[in-house]
Amino acid sequence: MRGITIFFVLSMLARVCLLTTAKKSASFNTVRNIRGIAEMSKFDLPDRLKGNEKSVWVEYIQLAMQYKPKINLGQGFPDDHAPENVTNALAAIAKSDNPLLQQYTRGFGHPRLVNAIAKLYSQLINRDLNPNNEVLVTFGAYEALYATLQGHTNPGDEWIIIEPFFDCYVPMVQSAGGVVKYIALKPKVTSGTVTSGDWVFDKKELESFFNDKTKGIIINTPHNPTGKVFTLDELQFIANLAKKWNTLVVSDEVYEHIVYEPYKHIRIATLPDMYERTITIGSAGKTFSVTGWKIGWAYGPKNLLYNLQVIHQNSVYTCSTPIQEAVAIGFELEMERFTQPDCYFRSLAKELLPKRDYMAKFLQEIGMVPTIPEGGYFMLANWSALENKVNLQEETDENKDYRFTKWMTKNIGLQGIPPSAFYGPEHKHLVQDYVRYCFIKKDENLKAAADILKEWVSK
Repeated sequence: MRGITIFFVLSMLARVCLLTTAKKSASFNTVRNIRGIAEMSKFDLPDRLKGNEKSVWVEYIQLAMQYKPKINLGQGFPDDHAPENVTNALAAIAKSDNPLLQQYTRGFGHPRLVNAIAKLYSQLINRDLNPNNEVLVTFGAYEALYATLQGHTNPGDEWIIIEPFFDCYVPMVQSAGGVVKYIALKPKVTSGTVTSGDWVFDKKELESFFNDKTKGIIINTPHNPTGKVFTLDELQFIANLAKKWNTLVVSDEVYEHIVYEPYKHIRIATLPDMYERTITIGSAGKTFSVTGWKIGWAYGPKNLLYNLQVIHQNSVYTCSTPIQEAVAIGFELEMERFTQPDCYFRSLAKELLPKRDYMAKFLQEIGMVPTIPEGGYFMLANWSALENKVNLQEETDENKDYRFTKWMTKNIGLQGIPPSAFYGPEHKHLVQDYVRYCFIKKDENLKAAADILKEWVSK
């Protein structure tokens, strides 16, 4: 009996220990889970970035990879060879006897390139630019915009952005704590022959947005996606407001050399007393049709570029040396023949003009209403007359232009871009019936796009 009693007591003690251990373990797991959840929240997207997670480019590149449309007129890049003067230069640099061309270069811009940029724009704006402190080379025009908006925005600063806008403007302002004020370009006519010059802003509305909190305004001319080339009257109106309220002007001019006659590109920095308050953005990708090279620049007064330099040196620091060298050689060659018809700055627009007219023609033939661009290589087209041929209910997006472009990609094999991606929340409805197409494509690909659309509407 004594042995049985001892065994019973020991069994009960073991059971108590097991229960105690189980409770402690459960309690420990609960604490660990709570701690894990708390720690996970530490790694959430920072508040300054929230609301900017979506990118039309990421989404539509993935869409194209998944559905493989026959023709992609969405992204704005050429599908033909770049000019040989720059590609040959890069090939020669890769095999150069100068080992330093494969190494780091000056952080604010490769010396040969900043000198070439300063020389060109000194002629174009009739002012002697200092290549060492009035020119900054960046990782594409994208980084030039980023460095500008991050470097010149305090929390609460207001930036006026003209819609439609290149979609990075807004997140760049907001992530720096800035506040966006939207003003929309609206077409004066929506039927018949519509040109990009018909898309205008309301002057009284724009004037009402300027106040003591306004840090600046961002303009894009020639404009993406409408193709509008801002007139002297429009630019002078903006300039007068900027001077009245002591604000900056960020002028995105990446399509500066793609302007169709008789229109002329006017640089707002050339207007009276405007250089002192203007930062101008340019792009080698657009200038030389080498978008994958990702070299851009900003030029402007030394005091304004200083802020950009601080951002640049603490993020990108320096750009690719061999590519900068090749772009510099490209500039030098084009400046030698600047007044001649074969200068690429002049010939590209002439090469694109028949492509523009061909696209406008086949879009009109199928029932769309294109906006004929004055510059750039994009075309907006109103497709509302063809809505009965599209099953928009198959797509779940809130915005109709997203549903249209996705349905067309999946079912017809032609991809475009929904232009509401370039508008703020209040004005997306203005372009619900539009699509953006790119026409800097091979002639055979434009013809294939035309054939796809004609076959679609004929069914």
